[in-house]
Amino acid sequence: MRRWRAAWAVDPHTVIGGLRKGPGDPAYVFDPGRRTVWRATRTPEGPVLLRLTPYSGVGEVEAEAWGPGAEWALDGVPELLGAADSWDGFEPLPEHQPLVDAARRFPHFRVPRTRAVFEAMAAAGIEQVVTGKEAFAGWRMLLREYGEVAPGPGAPDGRKMMVPPSPEEWRLIPSWQWLRAGVEGRRSRVVITAATRAAALERTLELTDGAEVERRLRSLPGVGVWTAAEVRQRAHGDADAFSFADYHVSRNVSYALTGEELDDDGTAELIEPYRGHRFRVQRLLELAGISHPRYGPRKSLPTHTPGATHRLR
Repeated sequence: MRRWRAAWAVDPHTVIGGLRKGPGDPAYVFDPGRRTVWRATRTPEGPVLLRLTPYSGVGEVEAEAWGPGAEWALDGVPELLGAADSWDGFEPLPEHQPLVDAARRFPHFRVPRTRAVFEAMAAAGIEQVVTGKEAFAGWRMLLREYGEVAPGPGAPDGRKMMVPPSPEEWRLIPSWQWLRAGVEGRRSRVVITAATRAAALERTLELTDGAEVERRLRSLPGVGVWTAAEVRQRAHGDADAFSFADYHVSRNVSYALTGEELDDDGTAELIEPYRGHRFRVQRLLELAGISHPRYGPRKSLPTHTPGATHRLR
């Protein structure tokens, strides 16, 4: 067990809540009473269950970990909670009042850095093209079937927590099980291909140039601008990795800042003054709950047709 004190008030769920794949994620449990986060993950040293409990009055977080990867996970708590991130150079423009308000409301948000590149790639691959609800259901099933029971005491609600499969285990999942989980061949191939390059993916953590990280991630078949951004946001702690090519993000951000829904090109021009912090803009507005209006009933995106899967995300 360790205690880490930051120079700001830290709420772990605010910082790393974007890692949770829906409320039923077997690798992430949040206890709103104590604001405690339980996270199961796979480290270079092996599986680990990490518990993070904030002490807001003194600006500290108590971290406790179980499993072979405990020391690795505890050493990484500061980066996981945003210690490597900085708001330097970020100043919301006065005409973007919703962003001004979000920055005031969440002044202690930091971009997390998990240092788990393949794990982020596997999750992003499953999330390509489909709705979050569909992706999260597939993630839950695959982890329950092929993940590893997390070490330690488990979650406070009695839920069995699962560590995501290793790269080798992802590669051995039968094709019919992918389909049973609602993950068609185009998306499963992204995960399986990434699993064969897992060591190279982890080496991108050594790079400091976000553009070079993106280039290397996108060298994998099936990995486009969206998938690379999702990985950079989580594994690398890249505050500039905006989720272009997402079904909603550009429209959400442009609507929040201007009252108009713009496409990726229009949004890119709009947020250019925030270069270096474009993902920070995205995440602050997400935390504030601002999104473009939805018209009519929600419907699932198609997942098994050529038209649904031809475009790299």
